Amino acid sequence: MSVQVVSAAAAAKVPEVELKDLSPSEAESQLGLSTAAVGAMAPPAGGGDPEAPAPAAERPPVPGPGSGPAAALSPAAGKVPQASAMKRSDPHHQHQRHRDGGEALVSPDGTVTEAPRTVKKIQFADQKQEFNKRPTKIGRRSLSRSISQSSTDSYSSAASYTDSSDDETSPRDKQQKNSKGSSDFCVKNIKQAEFGRREIEIAEQEMPALMALRKRAQGEKPLAGAKIVGCTHITAQTAVLMETLGALGAQCRWAACNIYSTLNEVAAALAERFPVFAWKGESEDDFWWCIDRCVNVEGWQPNMILDDGGDLTHWIYKKYPNMFKKIKGIVEESVTGVHRLYQLSKAGKLCVPAMNVNDSVTKQKFDNLYCCRESILDGLKRTTDMMFGGKQVVVCGYGEVGKGCCAALKAMGSIVYVTEIDPICALQACMDGFRLVKLNEVIRQVDIVITCTGNKNVVTREHLDRMKNSCIVCNMGHSNTEIDVASLRTPELTWERVRSQVDHVIWPDGKRIVLLAEGRLLNLSCSTVPTFVLSITATTQALALIELYNAPEGRYKQDVYLLPKKMDEYVASLHLPTFDAHLTELTDEQAKYLGLNKNGPFKPNYYRY
Repeated sequence: MSVQVVSAAAAAKVPEVELKDLSPSEAESQLGLSTAAVGAMAPPAGGGDPEAPAPAAERPPVPGPGSGPAAALSPAAGKVPQASAMKRSDPHHQHQRHRDGGEALVSPDGTVTEAPRTVKKIQFADQKQEFNKRPTKIGRRSLSRSISQSSTDSYSSAASYTDSSDDETSPRDKQQKNSKGSSDFCVKNIKQAEFGRREIEIAEQEMPALMALRKRAQGEKPLAGAKIVGCTHITAQTAVLMETLGALGAQCRWAACNIYSTLNEVAAALAERFPVFAWKGESEDDFWWCIDRCVNVEGWQPNMILDDGGDLTHWIYKKYPNMFKKIKGIVEESVTGVHRLYQLSKAGKLCVPAMNVNDSVTKQKFDNLYCCRESILDGLKRTTDMMFGGKQVVVCGYGEVGKGCCAALKAMGSIVYVTEIDPICALQACMDGFRLVKLNEVIRQVDIVITCTGNKNVVTREHLDRMKNSCIVCNMGHSNTEIDVASLRTPELTWERVRSQVDHVIWPDGKRIVLLAEGRLLNLSCSTVPTFVLSITATTQALALIELYNAPEGRYKQDVYLLPKKMDEYVASLHLPTFDAHLTELTDEQAKYLGLNKNGPFKPNYYRY
């Protein structure tokens, strides 16, 4: 938008302003991998590191505090002394502040004269006069929203471009078309696609392995013919994964695995290229409707599943079991989904091979640990603005997620307690300097309760009743089953919406707890996660899909498998150039002494990093 400076005389003609949104070599027999997977992991001809992607498009400048409409329209602006517009570079003229606040000019002969006063007013040209218009019916409803309204409000915690006055019509009731004329999608607002594209371009800069995989394998298209239906978080990082799968030859249809984690502008950008059904703030009915729209489509049937949580797999087993006749495999990322797969396998109901990405080294030791170590603080700060020093925190579970959360909170000066059922993890917590307790022992005194177990009913109504006033309760596990939120929806308790994803649950005696994201995944619901570490997980998922899709018949039975160690090592190696890191190479003598191949794998499958 252009900016014009007008004089006080023309102030009366200045129109009121309206601000608008700007819009992947070893032989197959050695590695036990498919030819396509080996090919995807081979370096490009000529060697060298992959080229860095082009810089992302710059964002439009944001007007400063002095450039808003109030600066142009204030009726008192003409009465306030302003800096002169007649400053000179002539060395014979000196500037001097006049005692009444104006500016004076001092000539060589010593004569002081007051500089002409010109009142500056800022006008945004070519804008409609909208500020004095009365709010529309929808606008008034948005301004008067109750703080105790439903938690399904659309809101993006991370740089959302969604207009706060956007209409409240469900995306299911809207008729939208993308730039290609297709309406096979359902997002909040397809017009946000330009902004979402910028978010994706930024994410590409921090996802070097996916970009390298895209460059190295797109020539042979190892996923040509693959029809992948996915259910993951819809963020800029997963968008880079989706577009990489597309570049490798796959057709994709996608839904969200969490009703709060979708970035609406990213979903809009993806809808320009793929059928995407997701928006932030879906209801439970919307959630299953979106999954069904991805799966149940005439003339298109998936042959691969990429799941995060197991909901998509569960839905197909429940509604469309015949589809598994053509599905080659399932790739599952979360601990919750993996538990479901092992249950199906144990019961003899798993009819396709599945790859357990959650327990791969690159997921457990990087995404679960380092991602949560950084994002737990971000999520708590954005939602509560609290200080961590001196606060008493109990973290339920000391797996990799729990380790990351505890490390971050301890570094900020918090007093951290840990609950754990596994004696090995419990001993690790003790050796790391944390006090191991039962939740009942500290529930009355702690300021923050964080769950990250992958279990259900870790925090029950009894615990919630005994918490101190203003205790913060949140979940860092994938599923919303860890906190018994359903027990809080009773007539004697009052729910009060304080801000997006923050609810006060008030007891009859006035005590209240602060519940974040209604017990759903805190970091992806209320903040953002580090892009670089998600690049590690996303690359692992892409390689797992390539392996399962191209594996010869009979290699994988109807069971759950871990990712081959060689793939884990390859994913890690793709990220080392970012740190200008240089690996030491084994000599022939050293490799023979250790009984290893010089190119790996360097550790047995049972090795615990």
